[in-house]
Amino acid sequence: MPPCDLAESGTPLSEDEAEDLLRCICFKTGPPRTTGVELEWFVHEPHVPQLTISPDRLRTAFTRLRALPLRSALTVEPGGQLELSSPPAASLMECVTTVSADLAAVRGALGGLGLTLAGFGTDPWQPPRARLLREPRYDAMEAYLDRSGPAGRAMMRDSASVQVCLDAGHEEPGPLGFERRWRLAHALGPVLVAAFANSPSLHGARTGWRSTRQSLWSELDPVRGMAPPLAGEPRAAWAAHALDAPVMCVRGDEGPWAVPDGLTFRQWLREGRPRAATRADLDYHLTTLFPPVRPRGHLELRMIDAQSGEDGWIVPLAVTAALLDDPEAADAAYRTVGPLLDDTGPVGPPRDALWTTAARDGLAHPALHAAAVSCFTLALEALPRIGAGPAVRDAVAAFHERYVVRGRCPADDHLSPMTGTGTGSGAPGKDVRT
Repeated sequence: MPPCDLAESGTPLSEDEAEDLLRCICFKTGPPRTTGVELEWFVHEPHVPQLTISPDRLRTAFTRLRALPLRSALTVEPGGQLELSSPPAASLMECVTTVSADLAAVRGALGGLGLTLAGFGTDPWQPPRARLLREPRYDAMEAYLDRSGPAGRAMMRDSASVQVCLDAGHEEPGPLGFERRWRLAHALGPVLVAAFANSPSLHGARTGWRSTRQSLWSELDPVRGMAPPLAGEPRAAWAAHALDAPVMCVRGDEGPWAVPDGLTFRQWLREGRPRAATRADLDYHLTTLFPPVRPRGHLELRMIDAQSGEDGWIVPLAVTAALLDDPEAADAAYRTVGPLLDDTGPVGPPRDALWTTAARDGLAHPALHAAAVSCFTLALEALPRIGAGPAVRDAVAAFHERYVVRGRCPADDHLSPMTGTGTGSGAPGKDVRT
């Protein structure tokens, strides 16, 4: 990792200092190797999921949950989705054990209040949710995203994901080097979208997508949801991308936060208006960028729908960890999915046709199906090598047989009962997102 002189949080930044910081803080390499996961869930009545839960009841439930002795961080998303973020773990199994225990505690507490957790990429039952959180950050975010249409509000209030967090990699070249891992994570993206697509409906109606959640991301600000071209050196490419991305908001001590129009962070640094940009502003700006793979010292893979069932989240975590952390699997996976990459321009759902195809068709698409079969086979072979226990290996094998081998994804379980059509049609229905 290149050396850098870290600026103080409140100190005004120069453009050179900002570039130096971005190169240093976003791709931290070397030991120790860690694994993490961030899980988002909808909170529902267990037997009547269509019933709207009052904001006061949700706030009471979250107050109860925050008192639990959890190892994971518990936070609330704008629409009232619950998020658990694991602490960094030294292995896949340590992560699984920690989060499973925390989820059991959360489910027990919610059950005592007559509530439960539901795992879907978008809420399939509720009408559009009111925003539970009224804070300057979310007021500004909503105002900014509204400029691109209604998808931003649905993303904030009605979507949920499984986000897998893995090390950035090593400085040395090879399958675990940070440059190769950066490219592999993006090449795997459409395959993970397709395999784990689990949001075919929103607000009680079919949308025509296997992953409605991913389709929403494609309609946001086209720069904010993208990664930079992958042909260049990752640190330099990401630094340029972050500085040239629009500023979502300028934080203030009092009153609403300003929502500038068309101001990039680089322009803010150069012009010093509406005030001088600081290290804290740069840190915050990075949290408002939503690429499919976000470098935050580690790699945060953000393209996977929330999964149904108590332990459904374990499968995408285990598969992704096996494909990136086992050298043999990483090398073979890169040879499998690397040809899917188009690294000549920005990468992500607003640009790449394959991301759109993955969200719409899931594994009904032949190339994505073939890639998923290969990647799951590699993951199953690698899981024992990275210490995965029998229950985790069995869960991945069961998912492989139920969905991947058959060219299906979890969304297909829900399409037939809702529409009366076959699970492999992929034909768009009425778009109800607007």
